[in-house]
Amino acid sequence: MGKNTGFRGWYYFRMGWSTYFAFIFAAINTLTVTFYLAIEKIPALAIIFPNFFQYVLIVSIIGIPILTIIGYGHYKKTNAFKSEADILVDANPYVQRSILNSELNLQLNLQLIELLLKQLKNEKLTQSELVEIFETTEKISKHVQSRSFSNKFDLNYIRKELKG
Repeated sequence: MGKNTGFRGWYYFRMGWSTYFAFIFAAINTLTVTFYLAIEKIPALAIIFPNFFQYVLIVSIIGIPILTIIGYGHYKKTNAFKSEADILVDANPYVQRSILNSELNLQLNLQLIELLLKQLKNEKLTQSELVEIFETTEKISKHVQSRSFSNKFDLNYIRKELKG
């Protein structure tokens, strides 16, 4: 991880800039420009918003809830966020690896629990159960040996095995 210090710093800078500084600066800029170039020049609006402070207060009281509802809709009520998450999985091999490893761990844990329950009941494994264990082990082992972060094996496995 140490060899990517410059890129990590660049990423942190961009996140700080776009998430915090640019956001706050854009909000202040928008409020200032709209008040002094539009509100002050239109007499009907100047009656509603007599000074800059009241304009900021009214726009904040109305705008923050509306924008919060829009943000909620983005994440919870539309397919926009799902599409973003799909793109993140497609584009990021680390996310692919994490999803796939979680799924494989889940499959293995379920098999182990089944084996433990059989053992606790003093039951013997059937031939088909042994074959299933060997097939699972071979399948996972083969995949782990052939995958890398630069090839698409994890993504292909996710698409093939997990989605359908």
